[in-house]
Amino acid sequence: MINKLKNFDVIIIGAGASGLMCGISAGKRGKRVLIIDHSEKVGRKILISGGGKCNFTNYNLEPENYICRNPHFVKSALSRFSQWDFLEMVNSYGIPFEERTYGQLFCKQSSKDILNMLLRECEKAGVKFQMSTQIRQIEKKDQYIVETDKGNFSADSLVIATGGISWQSAGATNFGYKMAEQFGLKIMPQKAGLVPLILSKNQQKTWSELSGISVNVKMEYKDSVFQDELLFTHKGISGPVVLQISNYWQKGKLIFVDFLPKENLKEIIINSKSKQNLKNFMKYFLPERLVKIIISDKITDKSIYQYNEKELDSIVDRFHHYKLIPDRKGSLDKAEVTLGGIDTDEISSKTFEEKKIEGLFFIGEVLDVTGWLGGYNLQWAWSSGWCAGMFV
Repeated sequence: MINKLKNFDVIIIGAGASGLMCGISAGKRGKRVLIIDHSEKVGRKILISGGGKCNFTNYNLEPENYICRNPHFVKSALSRFSQWDFLEMVNSYGIPFEERTYGQLFCKQSSKDILNMLLRECEKAGVKFQMSTQIRQIEKKDQYIVETDKGNFSADSLVIATGGISWQSAGATNFGYKMAEQFGLKIMPQKAGLVPLILSKNQQKTWSELSGISVNVKMEYKDSVFQDELLFTHKGISGPVVLQISNYWQKGKLIFVDFLPKENLKEIIINSKSKQNLKNFMKYFLPERLVKIIISDKITDKSIYQYNEKELDSIVDRFHHYKLIPDRKGSLDKAEVTLGGIDTDEISSKTFEEKKIEGLFFIGEVLDVTGWLGGYNLQWAWSSGWCAGMFV
C-alpha cells in the first residue's frame, strides 16, 4: 500500500549530465523537481570524462556527428539548445577552458568546475536530490508513483535519464531499458561505442611489440573516415581515431589505415634520389618497429631509387592503404558510450515525451543516439535535457 507520498511536478531518474540539465530547465520554469539516483554522488561520469578535464562540448557541432537510426531526430534539440548556449552558461561562471584538436573544448582546471556549475544552477532552480536510493517499483496511475527504499514519491511527469550500459564501473545500469520495456517501448540492440579494437592472437604476436607507440593516421571504414592519433596496445589498437571508427566497424570487415596522411610517399621517394634502403629511409617518417612490420616482406638492402614502378606502387600502397581486420571490439564495460537504445521513433524530437504515454520522457544516452568522440555526447545530454525540461 502506498502511503506518505511526497509529491513533485517532475521526477527525474538519473543524476548525470542530461538529468541535471533537465532539472535546471524545468526548475527555472517553476516546476518542483526531484532527481533520484542509486549512486552516492551526483555526476560521476562528468567528473571522470575527458581524463578529469571534461570535454564538455565542441565548437564544430553538426547533426552529422551523431549516429541514430533516424538521422533527423537530433536536429531539433541541437538547434534549440546548442553548444553556444552551453558555452554561455560556462562563461557566466568564469570557468577557464581550452580548445584542443578538432574544436574540442576542455576545462583547463578540472571537471569539477562543470559539475559545480550545474549543481549551483540546480540550487538556484530549487531542484531536490534523493541520492543512494534504490527504486523498487514505478507505476502510472493518475500520476507516476515511484516507490523507493527511502520513501515513495509522485509526479505528473517522469523523466528517465539513466544513460546507457557502458562504464558500469561508474555506476551505469540497464534501468532505463527496463523502464522502456515496462511501458512497451521498442529498444534497439546495445553495442559498445567509442571502444578499442582487439586484434587476434596471431596479430597480437606481431603488433604487441609496438605497445605504447602512438602515430597520427587516417583510418577508413566504408564511408567513415577519421584522422587522429592511433595508439598500439598489448591486445590491439586504441586512441581517438580507433574509438571513432569503432562506432561504425562491424566484425570481420576490413579497415584501411593511412600511416602517412599528410604525405605523398611516392612523390617523396621519387624526388629523394636517396641511396638508403627502404627501412632506413622510412624511419624518418615512422617508428622503425612499425616500418618493419608494414613492409616485413619487402626489406632488402636495395636502395629505394632502384625499385621499379610496380614495386614502388606496392610499397606506397602499404603505407597509405594498409589493410587491417581486427578480431573484435572491446567490451561494453570498456566503452565510453552505448550504441543503440530506445528507438527514437517512439519519442518526440521536440519534447522527448513518449508519443503514446503522457508525461513519460526519455533523454540522453538511454536513447538510440550516439555522438562522435570530442564532446558530442555531453552536448547531446545538455541539449536533450534542456529541451525536455521545457515541456515536463
